[in-house]
Amino acid sequence: MNSERRGLVVVVAVLLVSAVLGGIYGPNVRATTASADDYQTAVRDFTRVLNVVQNNYADSVDVDKAVYQGAIPGMLRMLDPHSSFFDAKQFALLREDQRGKYYGVGMVVAPRENHTVVMAPYVGAPAYNAGVRPGDVIVKVDDKSTDGLTTSEVADMLKGPKGTVVKITVSREGYAEQLVFTVTRDEIPRHSVDITFMLKPSVGYIRLSGFNETTDREIAEALRQLNASSLDGLILDMRANPGGLLNEAVAVGDMFLDKNQLIVSHHGRTSPERRYYAGRGNQGVTVPLVILVNNNSASATEIVSGAVQDHDRGLIVGETTFGKGLVQTVTALSENTGLALTTARYYTPSGRLIQRDYKSVSLYEYHYERKVPDHPTEVKLTDSGRQVTGGGGITPDISVPAPKLTKFEQLLYRDDVFFPAETGVGGFTRYYLGTKPAIAKDFEADDNVLRVFREYLSRHNVRYTEPEMAEGLDWIKRKIKQEVFMSSFGQQEGFKVLLEADPQVQKAVEAIPQARALYQNAKKIVAQRAGGPVEQP
Repeated sequence: MNSERRGLVVVVAVLLVSAVLGGIYGPNVRATTASADDYQTAVRDFTRVLNVVQNNYADSVDVDKAVYQGAIPGMLRMLDPHSSFFDAKQFALLREDQRGKYYGVGMVVAPRENHTVVMAPYVGAPAYNAGVRPGDVIVKVDDKSTDGLTTSEVADMLKGPKGTVVKITVSREGYAEQLVFTVTRDEIPRHSVDITFMLKPSVGYIRLSGFNETTDREIAEALRQLNASSLDGLILDMRANPGGLLNEAVAVGDMFLDKNQLIVSHHGRTSPERRYYAGRGNQGVTVPLVILVNNNSASATEIVSGAVQDHDRGLIVGETTFGKGLVQTVTALSENTGLALTTARYYTPSGRLIQRDYKSVSLYEYHYERKVPDHPTEVKLTDSGRQVTGGGGITPDISVPAPKLTKFEQLLYRDDVFFPAETGVGGFTRYYLGTKPAIAKDFEADDNVLRVFREYLSRHNVRYTEPEMAEGLDWIKRKIKQEVFMSSFGQQEGFKVLLEADPQVQKAVEAIPQARALYQNAKKIVAQRAGGPVEQP
């Protein structure tokens, strides 16, 4: 019965928090007699159903699972697609993401052919310094076999308090014996700024992958590192950035907008409107800005993109964003669980609500088919008078679709040919690197490398035609170089290789003069409206 009581306690807590935040019951925080009676009736009915199920169901019932994965998520799904319940493990991971750090060995692992494989150790992290490399298959953790364990379970075993030691046993291509690494756990930052470098002379590049508690500091450091005030242009890449903390989105917007410009506002049924302005402003850093987004750019990413677009501060390039305009309040509950409940909607400076429709579509259609209205639900104007639309994400100023893979390229991806996996077809990178004592930074996938690649495909019965190979040759060369660089020099160097031929990045660079002209024109128009002096470019 302990399990049943825990489940009931959490259900009651969710109902109470939802009522207080206005997510279920009326606008008054103080419950009326009628709503209190309704609440008590709902809890009583739920308890009765739970008792009947537990006592009479054909099989034994895991009450925690029925409540945590069934009753509570089902209730929240009736509200909207983004209100969520987190069990203790999920809530701990959420807090890790928000804090931007955790304690462990510092590497990305993934499932491959019923094994847990190292995708990429973070350069400079304990695992990397100990000698763990991409493609290593984790066989044991502290003498406990990983056979039959999920990747999530293996990852949990690798985490632990700072200063503690963990022994990691791996198998590696080209080594007859297993390798054993003794690694001392440390604080591992979850960087929201993945990479910062000069894309070309006078053009800086920053990739922002999330919004956590350290994002504003990381962006500030990236701008300082690039000496942003001296750049001719800056590319802020937020493709596939799912969002995160609202206050960090405001902080990032503050760094690019002029002082006192509106960044975002939000209000809900029970919460008054709150408006967020640029408190410090860009402090003279007026570098032409281009933001890259795609269909998986959401929430806080859309706040920053919407503010930049509405104020004509820069151009948005890529694909239409996800379309999430709902604000969740995260609350800790009993049993170390948590609740993220939608309490408000946010609006861009021009007044756009970019939230997509979720009431007339299924959850699958909402999350995966990304249906947007045939006609925009609202049309607003930017500072310079350009039309922008709401109701379906942020529509880019310059639309550039992501390149699509050919069937042969999809086959190579599906079989993990490039990734250095030890099992299955995958493993070309490890196979090739096993024949070379060292790789130099001037490495290219030349004819000799391609000859080895063809031999590898034949050995593993990967069928292809010469026209297929010719059509995908440039892509294949780039993928080989990317994986070789990632294995030899780290994740960031591999990522740079991808950017070299990225059509969306190339278009962003081309758009820098247009972004400069747009910003200058907007400042002129705003000054004229205010009756003040017009700045000359």
